[in-house]
Amino acid sequence: MKFVKQLWLFGWQQALSCVFPVIIFATLAISKVITIPYLHRYDVILLICLLAQVAMLKFKLETWDELKVITLFHIIGLMLELYKVHMGSWSYPEEAWTKIGGVPLYSGFMYASVASYLCQAWRRFDIYFHNWPPQIIAISIGACIYLNFFIHHFLMDFRWILIAVLFVAFFRSRVYFTVGKERYHMPVILSYFLVAFFIWVAENISTLLGAWKYPDQMHHWTWVHWGKLTSWFLLVIISFIIVTQLKQIKKRGQNHISVEEPKSLIP
Repeated sequence: MKFVKQLWLFGWQQALSCVFPVIIFATLAISKVITIPYLHRYDVILLICLLAQVAMLKFKLETWDELKVITLFHIIGLMLELYKVHMGSWSYPEEAWTKIGGVPLYSGFMYASVASYLCQAWRRFDIYFHNWPPQIIAISIGACIYLNFFIHHFLMDFRWILIAVLFVAFFRSRVYFTVGKERYHMPVILSYFLVAFFIWVAENISTLLGAWKYPDQMHHWTWVHWGKLTSWFLLVIISFIIVTQLKQIKKRGQNHISVEEPKSLIP
């Protein structure tokens, strides 16, 4: 009975952490069947994303610090989108007023929604990391992963080398989280994969709803290739590293110098 209660509470907290991603998916679904005169679908999605962001601040579902993190992810994601669309990795076939280089501005919110989830989950589950790699290693890995998204079009794809490095760097790392009054933990690598898997599922739903299309989906929808899991896996790691480093910087400003909590909190 306790297990069922904890599982329910865990699911509920996860659902609350996914408010912004759910708004995006609901908008994609509704805008697929309902049109607004004089507005393109992509423009409507952008407008709703902006209104949702304002509402989340107004109703204190997000803090101003979290908004800064989300904005950073929006910019990073938009830069990646501009490059990937230019290289033909995927496309946004519908018309829009708010398109730059073939990329609708709402696309940055897809990455921002990942940041929103991480920030919300971090707060709701009281997350902290144990045996996190040294700052220089974590930042270097994140930078190399992001760079590889760009250079693999011209050089070899280093993703499997990066994944191997990740397993070495994060082998001893654990993420601790609270559900109710109980403290749990799991390997950090496993948490990366679980988040990446659910993003891959969300990606399939998004492409089905026409958020964007891969080249093999232009004529009819097909499942996104399993290989994209590795891309999301790496992107999730960048997300975790950025959020963790920003949290660490904030804690230093409050006279805390570690991403870890006191050892007595570890079961």
